[in-house]
Amino acid sequence: MNYRLINCLIFSLICFYSFGQNKIDLKAIFDVEDKKIKISQTIQYQNTSQDELQIIYLNNWANSYATKNTPLAQRIADEYINDFHLAKNEDRGYSIVTSIKQNNEDVAYCELEKHPDVLKVTLNKPLKPGDFYILSLENIVQLPSAKFTKYGMTDIGNINLRYWYITPAVYNGQWQYYSNKDLDDLYIPIADLNFEINFPNGYFITSELNTGIHTQNSKTQTINLHGLNRKSTKLFLSKTKDFKTIENENLALVSSIDDEGLEVIDKILIIEKVLGFLNKNIGKYPHERLLLSQIDYDKSPIYGLNFLPKFIKPYPNHFQYELKILKIALLNHLENTLLLNPRKEQWLTDAIQIYFAMKYVDEHYPNMKFLGTIADIWGVRSFHIADMKFNDKYSLAFMLMARTNRDQKLTMAKDSLLKFNANISSKYKAGVGLRYLDDFINHNVVENSLNNFLKETKLKETSTKNFEKYIKSKTNKNIDWFFNDYINTRKKIDFKIGKVIKTEDSVTVTIKNKRDNSMPISLYSLKDDSIISKKWIENITNRKTITIPTNEANKLVLNYNKVIPEINVRDNWKSLKGFFFNNKPFQFRVFQDIEDPHYNQVFFMPAVEFNNIYDGFTLGTRIYNKTVLRKLFNYRIEPQYALNSKTLTGSGFVSNTHYFNNTNLFNLTYGIAGGYSSYAEDLFVRQITPSIIFSFRKDDDFRSNERQSLTFRYIDIKRDRDLNNILTSNEPNYAIFNARYVYSNDNLIDFKKWYVDYQVAKNFNKISFNYEYRKLFESNRQINLRFFSGAFLKNNTDVDSNYFSFALDRPTDYLFDYAYLGRSESSGIFSQQFITAEGGFKSKLDFPFANQWISTLNASTTLWRYILAYGDIGLVKNKYDSAHFVYDSGIRLNLVTDYFEIYFPVYSNLGWEITQPNYDQKIRFKFTADPEVLLGLFRRRWF
Repeated sequence: MNYRLINCLIFSLICFYSFGQNKIDLKAIFDVEDKKIKISQTIQYQNTSQDELQIIYLNNWANSYATKNTPLAQRIADEYINDFHLAKNEDRGYSIVTSIKQNNEDVAYCELEKHPDVLKVTLNKPLKPGDFYILSLENIVQLPSAKFTKYGMTDIGNINLRYWYITPAVYNGQWQYYSNKDLDDLYIPIADLNFEINFPNGYFITSELNTGIHTQNSKTQTINLHGLNRKSTKLFLSKTKDFKTIENENLALVSSIDDEGLEVIDKILIIEKVLGFLNKNIGKYPHERLLLSQIDYDKSPIYGLNFLPKFIKPYPNHFQYELKILKIALLNHLENTLLLNPRKEQWLTDAIQIYFAMKYVDEHYPNMKFLGTIADIWGVRSFHIADMKFNDKYSLAFMLMARTNRDQKLTMAKDSLLKFNANISSKYKAGVGLRYLDDFINHNVVENSLNNFLKETKLKETSTKNFEKYIKSKTNKNIDWFFNDYINTRKKIDFKIGKVIKTEDSVTVTIKNKRDNSMPISLYSLKDDSIISKKWIENITNRKTITIPTNEANKLVLNYNKVIPEINVRDNWKSLKGFFFNNKPFQFRVFQDIEDPHYNQVFFMPAVEFNNIYDGFTLGTRIYNKTVLRKLFNYRIEPQYALNSKTLTGSGFVSNTHYFNNTNLFNLTYGIAGGYSSYAEDLFVRQITPSIIFSFRKDDDFRSNERQSLTFRYIDIKRDRDLNNILTSNEPNYAIFNARYVYSNDNLIDFKKWYVDYQVAKNFNKISFNYEYRKLFESNRQINLRFFSGAFLKNNTDVDSNYFSFALDRPTDYLFDYAYLGRSESSGIFSQQFITAEGGFKSKLDFPFANQWISTLNASTTLWRYILAYGDIGLVKNKYDSAHFVYDSGIRLNLVTDYFEIYFPVYSNLGWEITQPNYDQKIRFKFTADPEVLLGLFRRRWF
C-alpha cells in the first residue's frame, strides 16, 4: 500500500476542506476579578457573492453596552427599564479592538456612528468572488452586569456569554448587519469554531461545542472547544455544576432548566420523548450537543405558567418540565440549523416552533385544559374558560392584540414590534397561521413540507421566500392569501352567515366577508353536534352565495373547529330550525370570563372601593359585558352602597369603539358616562358626560410612544346646594362643553406632553395651555419642567366665588376629573393631597386663585437618586387687582413618578416655611391606588 500517496490525499482533502469553510480560531483569557476577557482571534470568511468587496463588516456586539446611547441602551430605555441608564460605568461592558491585521499588515477600521457594535473594515486587498479574507484581531471585552440582558457577570460571580466575540457579517448582495437590541437575533454565517479558553480554577465551563484537551495548573485551567458548521456560541462559566447532561445514542442534551424537582429517571424519559418528537418532525440535530439554559427559558417562557406563583401548580410537574424542554429545544434547534435573517424573517422560525409545540400537546396531552386542574374546581368549571384546551391560549393571546388593533404584520422587522407582539402575539399568530394553512390545504401538506424543507435547508442559508416557493410547489390550491394577506398585512379575519334559504333537500346560504381580504373560510353543516359536511369557501370579496345539500343538517357554522383566528365568531352560526333559535340567550356569570359566542354574556363582580372620605368604603356590584378579549361595544353599571354616607351611590357608562388600519387615526370612541357620589359631607353630585374621542398613533411605528387625542365632551353637573358655603353654592348646577387636544411622547429619557383645553359654559369661556418636559441626562440627573398658562375669554361668574377660577395649588375640580380623596377639605391630611394641575404650586399662598389669567412655571431637578429639589414661579391676575408674582421651593421625594410623590416646602412668598408652626400641615403628597392607573406601569413596557 502506498502510504505516501494516501497521506498526500488526506492532506489535500484537509486543505480543501479547511479552505472551503468559514473558520474562527480564538484564544480567550478570562480575568474574572477584573471582569475582563482578552481575546486573540482569526477570522476566515469566504465571499460567496458575485461582487468584489473592498469593505467588509464585523459584528462586535460585546460593545453594545458601551454607552447610554447605543441602540441596546435605547431599547432598554424604550421599555421603561432604568437599570442600564442608572448603572455605574464599571457595570456596563464594552469591547475595545486594539488591532486588526490582514496578512500581518494593519487594516483601517472604525465603529459605525449609528451602530457602535459594528466594525467597518477596509481590506488591504479587494476580496474577489469565491476568495477568502483572513483577519487577525486583538480585543479586550469588559463584561457587563448580567442584570441588563441576563448575559454578562452575575452578582455571584458566574459568567453567562452570548455574542461575546467578533463575527463576520453576512453579505448576500448587500450587507446584513444591525445592532444588538437584546433580541437574541445576530445574523452570521456558519463557521468552524476552534476555541482555547483560559479561565480560573474553581469554575466549570459549559458550551454546546465539543470538548477537547483540558489542562490545569495552580491558578488557571485551559480547555479546547471545537465544532463544525456552528453559529455564534453561548458559553457559561459557573462556580457550581448548574448544567446536567443526558445522552442517548444520537445526542447529548445539556440543560440548566429548572427540573421541577423530578427524579432523574423521569427526566431521562421526558428528554427521550421530546428528542424523539424533534427527530421525527424537524429532523436530526446536526451537532453532538444541544444546549438549553435557564436563561433561554427566562427570556422565552411558556406564558401563562410563568405568571403563576410557584405554590400554585395547575399542571403536573412532568408536564411543565416537558413543555419547557420542548419549547427551548425547538428554539435552539431551529436557531442553530435554520439559517434565516432572524431580524427580518423571524416569523417563520416562530411559526415552526409554535406549530410543533401545539402538535406535541395535541399528540401527548389532547385533554389538557388551559387552566389545568383549576378547571375542575367547583365554581370554576362552570366558566367558559374552564372548557379551553391548552392550545387555545395561542389564539387567545393573539386576539388580545388584534381586538385592540395593536397587532402588527409578521413580516415587520423584529426590532419594530411591540414587546407583547415580539414575545407573544406575533409568534402565536404565525404558529396558528400554519395550522390554518394546513387545514385549508389538507392531507398534512404543510406538516410534511415543513419537515422536508427543514431537512433540505439544514445549515444552508435560506429565506422565507424560498419557503413560500417550496410549499406552493406542494399543492394545487391557491395559497397566495396566506403570504399576501395573513403574513404580510394586519388584515383581520371576520366572516358572517347572512341570509339562509332552506328547501327540502338543500340550503342556500350567503356568506359575508366583513373585512377587505382574500382569506378563505370553512363552512360546516351540523346535525346537533355531529359534523355532516365541511366546505372551504374561497375568494369572498364581499358576499358569496352557495348551495349545499341539507343532509338532515340543522345548523350551519363557520370556522367550527376554530382553527381560523377570526376576530369575531359571535355571528358564525345559523340554526335551520327557525328564527327564534338564532337568538342568543343571556348568560349571567359572577366574575369575568372569556367570550362564549353562543350567549349574550353579562358579568357580575363584587366591588369594594374607597373613592373619597365622604362615602368611605363602598360595597356594590359591577355589572358589565367586558370579557377577557376587548369588545367594541362595552357597558358597565356599578350600583354601590356607601358605608360612611349611608347612601346608594354608583357609576356607569356605555361606549362604542371603531378601530382603523393604515391610517394614523387609531380609534374613535364615543359614549356616555354618569355617576352619583358625595363631594362633601352629606352633599352629593350627579354627573352625566357624553363624549367622543379621536385617538391617533403612528400606524407605521407602534413602538413609538407618540400619541395624540382630540376629545369633545359635554359635562352636566347637578350638586346639592351647600348652605354653609355661599361661595360654592351660588351655582350648584351647571353644564360645560369641553374640547381638548393632547400630544404626548412618553419615554424614559425624554418625556414631552402638552395640551390645549377650551371650555364654554353659560357664564364663562376659558382657554388654557399646558406643557411638560422631562429629561434624564447621562449623569443620571433628571430635570422636570412644566409650564401652564390659562385665561378667561369671558367671565361673568360671581367675583366673590373662585369655584370656576384657575387655581395656583389645588384646583376646585368642577369637572370632577381628579381623584380627590377629600375634594372639599380645607384643612387636615386630605387637604394636602396634591394633583399636578393648573398652577402646580405646592405651597398654599395668599393668592390661590385667578379669575382673569395665570401663568406658572414648575421645575425640579435631581439632588440624589429619588430626591429632587423643586421650584415654582408664576403670575396670578384677578379682576380689579394687579398681577402678583408668586414663588415657592422645596424638596420632592419621587418614589414612583406620577404615582407616589411627597413634597416638603422650604421657602416661598410666605418666607422660610420649614421653620414655621404646623409644618406637617404644609407637606403635600401625590398618591394613586387605582388598579387601572397602576396597571399603566405594566402596559407601557409591553404595549
